[in-house]
Amino acid sequence: MTEMKLLGNSLSPFTHRVEWALKIKGVEYELIVEDPQNKSHLLLQSNPVYKKIPVLIHNGKPISESMIILEYIDETFEGPSILSKDPYERALARFWAKFLDEKCLPAMGKVYFGTEEESDKAKDECDELLKILDNELKDKKFFVGDKIGFADIAANLMAFWMGIIEEASGIILVTSEKFPNYCVWREEYLNCSQVKDNLPSKDALFAHFQARFQPVAAPK
Repeated sequence: MTEMKLLGNSLSPFTHRVEWALKIKGVEYELIVEDPQNKSHLLLQSNPVYKKIPVLIHNGKPISESMIILEYIDETFEGPSILSKDPYERALARFWAKFLDEKCLPAMGKVYFGTEEESDKAKDECDELLKILDNELKDKKFFVGDKIGFADIAANLMAFWMGIIEEASGIILVTSEKFPNYCVWREEYLNCSQVKDNLPSKDALFAHFQARFQPVAAPK
């Protein structure tokens, strides 16, 4: 019998990348919730290099890093493909996933969680990156093909978490007037059954980020 454990956290977009891939493939798993502030021995033992979630443990063998886990799931289990069988489309999906992780997410992080100077500078960078995404998604349902795939799963933070972060922080980067194609993709993405039925609690996420953005009270 296959034993599948996922070390993660319900508020983590990286954990949800793995969960959505497992659900697309119809693979049953046990979610073991990790506290980022109090990491378990199992997590530290399973991912001694980065010491972070998510980690997938398949029959006792750990695999780390969400996008590597996605490829492992796609290659190991039968069911709908996450990466296209076409070599060019596979390369395209990997390119956009890398672009999202290495360019878009760090810039977003600076806007919302950096210093005031970093935030102001990163807003212009984010604007340019969103223009690139908007142009790429013109006349397209998803990044590659007509169903959610590897690059779209990589973009889950941009599709769902970003809107909640905008609401909690009051810093709005995305509007339908500026990025119409991006917004159409986001709506399509969030209404897909495998995504819509497995999203984390919006209220819990909002409360989490609102607490991060609230100014710290001055000591009396």
